[in-house]
Amino acid sequence: MQTDITYQPVAVIDIGTSSIRMAIAEIGSDSSIRILDRLTQAVNLGKDTFTRGSIRHQTIEACVQVLLSYKQVLLEYEITTPEQLRVIATSAVREATNQLAFLDRIYIATELQVAAMDEAEINRITYLGICNELAQMSTDTTIVVCEVGGGSTELLAVRNNQINFAHTYKLGSLRLRKTLDSYGAPITQSRHLMEAEIKRTTGLLHDHINSDHPLQLVALGGDIRFAANQINGSWDSKIGATIDRDALETLTNNILAMPLDTIVQQYPLDITFQEAETLGPALLAYVEIAKQLEIHQIQVSGANLRDGLLQEMALGEAWSREFQNQIIGSVLDLGRHFDFDEAHAVHIASLASDLFDQLQPQHNLDPRYGTFLRVAAYLHEIGMFISNRGYHKHTMYLINNSELFGLGKTNLLLIALIARYHRRASPQPKHDGFSTLNRNNRVAVSKLAAILRIAVALDASRNQVIHQIHCKTDEKQLVVSTPDATDLSLEQLTLKQNGSLFEEVFGLRILLRNHTTKLF
Repeated sequence: MQTDITYQPVAVIDIGTSSIRMAIAEIGSDSSIRILDRLTQAVNLGKDTFTRGSIRHQTIEACVQVLLSYKQVLLEYEITTPEQLRVIATSAVREATNQLAFLDRIYIATELQVAAMDEAEINRITYLGICNELAQMSTDTTIVVCEVGGGSTELLAVRNNQINFAHTYKLGSLRLRKTLDSYGAPITQSRHLMEAEIKRTTGLLHDHINSDHPLQLVALGGDIRFAANQINGSWDSKIGATIDRDALETLTNNILAMPLDTIVQQYPLDITFQEAETLGPALLAYVEIAKQLEIHQIQVSGANLRDGLLQEMALGEAWSREFQNQIIGSVLDLGRHFDFDEAHAVHIASLASDLFDQLQPQHNLDPRYGTFLRVAAYLHEIGMFISNRGYHKHTMYLINNSELFGLGKTNLLLIALIARYHRRASPQPKHDGFSTLNRNNRVAVSKLAAILRIAVALDASRNQVIHQIHCKTDEKQLVVSTPDATDLSLEQLTLKQNGSLFEEVFGLRILLRNHTTKLF
């Protein structure tokens, strides 16, 4: 029996460096997406942020007017509730010194809640927007997904649907243009200066990707889609297009040699003056990245950030199982980089996850905190790469200064602190990082660090003898029982040493037993 599919209108708004874009769609009860409308209005956010460091009052008010006009369109499509709309901002807002003033003014004037997304979130959403397309590509290659925006360049390396590398470079078309303007260089020198800046910013790209498999470049963004139209003629954005790197370089050279008004005159149907300003720098970045990776054919995708946002709304779950698996894959790569004891780390992560699930009534934390705990468990000993002495502090530093797919700065700090407190001192208000957290996150760190200490104690022998655990609580104690081992003396001793934080946080004393004999 076939069930009728129902549709709900939704919209996403992307406040970017040079424009505010809106996509309106219908999401079906089967998670399908039908695009209804797309709107774009130019703004000068990037020009302000990348030259002045802050967004001018005039620019803020221009954004307000654009968003108010979009609200009228939303009403026409009967998009009236917060659940039907997502509004995000990227690097130009995120890096502005008056970011909070901008967000507050937008809210006061329009009642729109704008999320200034960090680099990790952008990478995650970008992947969501293109993952279905990537699944259709060859499994014999490492696919490098690249989008050159106005303020930054997003790069993902994907192999067999697993993200091996994710990074956001402070390299954008508008940022490059402003760099040129600051030099006051003549047009004849502009290419050389931009090439140098691109190479300086992405110089270790080939080493970072470090794939043993052939590389395939998938390019996203309006500028590269323009190039595909010029090189290949009309093409279906749903299917994509393939362009030759040499042909792209020839087009890029021609664009860079033209004054901006000439570009607009030559391509009046495709390019505005504002877009012409950043077209050449963006195309050059794609060319140079392809050269660094020694790739001669570029696959151009029609996917964009708004597609990813719509996909997330359709799925209804930001922290999906697939997303969590992508995070763990990135975590394992980091652990191997620091030569961690993988068997021990994997086992601790498994025990910690078990404890998190069974102790849900005690900790009452959102499921995503379970992912934070798993990541901290995998990485809790990577500080030994630096030194065994005080390694928990080295671990915190390494995690806090690493890039892990899908985990922003706040999440990384939480994970770093959980790992830092798996031994020695309990969390203290005076400690670096911990003092910057709000109350809810301080409590979460304390709870998760206490659970991690228990997991670590359960593999004190480092022989992975305990696989099954069962937790039972009463008013005074937590009893952890296992059928796996007969001699638990080392684990019991370590648990006695590690259990003080758990008792402090949860008010429960911990006992460890096997199923047949009371051992402690």
